[in-house]
Amino acid sequence: MVRNKGFTIQFRWIFKKFKDPKIGGFKESLKSDTRGLLSLYEAAYVRIHSDEILEEAVSFTTTYLKSFKEKPTCHILLKEVEHALIQPLQRSIPRLEARHYISIYEELDSKNETLLKLAKLDFNLLQMLHKQELRDLSRWWKKLDIISKLGYPRDRLVECYYWALGAFYEPQYNVARILITKNLALVSVIDDTYDAYGTIEELQVFTDAVQKWNIEEIDQLPDYMKICYIALLDLFDGFEKGLKEDDRSYAVNTTKEQMKQLIQGYFIEAKWFIKGDSPPFSEYLRIGLITSTYYLLTPVCYLGMKAATEEVFSWLSQSPKIVRLCAIISRFVDDLSTYQIEKRRGQITTPIDCYMKDFGVTEDEAILKLKEMVEDGWKEISEECIKPTCMPWRILAPIVNLARVIDLVYKYDEDGYTYPERVLKYHTISLVIDPIKI
Repeated sequence: MVRNKGFTIQFRWIFKKFKDPKIGGFKESLKSDTRGLLSLYEAAYVRIHSDEILEEAVSFTTTYLKSFKEKPTCHILLKEVEHALIQPLQRSIPRLEARHYISIYEELDSKNETLLKLAKLDFNLLQMLHKQELRDLSRWWKKLDIISKLGYPRDRLVECYYWALGAFYEPQYNVARILITKNLALVSVIDDTYDAYGTIEELQVFTDAVQKWNIEEIDQLPDYMKICYIALLDLFDGFEKGLKEDDRSYAVNTTKEQMKQLIQGYFIEAKWFIKGDSPPFSEYLRIGLITSTYYLLTPVCYLGMKAATEEVFSWLSQSPKIVRLCAIISRFVDDLSTYQIEKRRGQITTPIDCYMKDFGVTEDEAILKLKEMVEDGWKEISEECIKPTCMPWRILAPIVNLARVIDLVYKYDEDGYTYPERVLKYHTISLVIDPIKI
């Protein structure tokens, strides 16, 4: 809890008393305290590279908690254990955890009925705002009518809103959620255009037009691309008008540049795929971090935050490490979940293939390495959050939350964005659709 708020604390002296010097591991007697082991398990997920004892704790607690599932002694504790093994607190979004814990607290004999009712009312009241935002976004999306006009893209407005809700759930960030959702919904359409529809010649023209960012370029585009181009320029014009009153035009300029880089990255990846190229792993990573969309999403988050001053955007322009770490997690978690599908399609431009080719390792070894890089990313995020920084936690929080969203969307090695019914449907219903019964 202390580390999650950005404070430094060393765990060695705290957990050393739990070790048995004779065997070098954790004391067997700890297994009699399942609640304590669950707390240790959760604490271990905020570990950093120097936390060897917490590294051991992950293995020790996971093994025991899995065995506890086989012979549970407490129904409520079993629910908590099952949930934690699927989604550790450190890697889950706050709003989802709030809903889950209310259901746990409700079953406790020691619950405070007044506090429970207040928590339910608070959740439902805020959910009403989220529902209204989604209704407003649905009207905007329906009016834009881009899915039916084009025919080929995935229609994922609700899933995009889920992403936004993962970054921010508080009422004061309603503008931020709307901006994130609109950006993601349109980026999803453009991504599908580069991934599965446009020819290399058409994509070149569209990429050039975005770099010039001028409505006069529209005559160079095929008719179907004109729809995307107009929607993109209109979206940013709307952002600019909205932020001009607050004298925050600098925020739009930064975000626009990231959008240009994203489109350029999509084009490079499309050329790799169409030509059957397998780039060096370092080059794949350079472009892949851009096309993870997280370099774009971070300034988009800040568009809707009045606390994100020009100083914050200046800091962001220096490519802070925490944003890169978030992008690494996003890129590899996504790639690992979609690898088998892409492999069956004959695609060789994946980080796994690039890593195998560069380092002469097997497929299993490459997959293991990417998973290690994801775990290292989480450890380094914890390190970044406790380092002295010029940025307050409220600025860092949405970056960390974006990494948490990706962990949920691609849970169980499933592509939850392409197939939302497999992963995201339940979460979306519980967060936005169904209120908690009072």
